Amino acid sequence: MDFAKLINTRYSVRAYRPDAVEDEKLQQVLEAARLAPTAANRQPFQLIVIRTAGRQEELKRIYSRDWFVQPPLVIAICGIPAQAWTRSDGKSYVDVDAAIVMDHLILAATELGLGTCWIGAFDPHAAREVLGLPEGVEPIAFTPLGYPADEPRPKKRKPLAELVRYERW
Repeated sequence: MDFAKLINTRYSVRAYRPDAVEDEKLQQVLEAARLAPTAANRQPFQLIVIRTAGRQEELKRIYSRDWFVQPPLVIAICGIPAQAWTRSDGKSYVDVDAAIVMDHLILAATELGLGTCWIGAFDPHAAREVLGLPEGVEPIAFTPLGYPADEPRPKKRKPLAELVRYERW
């Protein structure tokens, strides 16, 4: 699929079939995440692949929507701030790096016919407990990963004229 079609095809999937995700496809999605650019190539993240079978109630502590646990997998991206590049003014790039990694992951999934939904509105305390995160590791985002059982809705996006400036503000 060419890139323009890929970014137009991707949508936030909120209904999943229970079909297993083939290990080959999972590995392709994870490899796309691994290859994502990060500041100073530090890769200050860890991906946690979570199988949902038998863990639905526990996982719903993280994000309570039923569709979150419908697919066979959920992937968490966790940042490790101590390993991240920091700009001269003190700005840590751990969240930026994690966002780039997650974007690569969800686009690779789309190309393979898999659905995802970027989730940032989760309970970080529950995520720390359920995932057993050590000190110094932060949960940043989650996505279910599976085959869509719904259809995309029309995308609502602002026109470029409202989003782009040239040369100065």
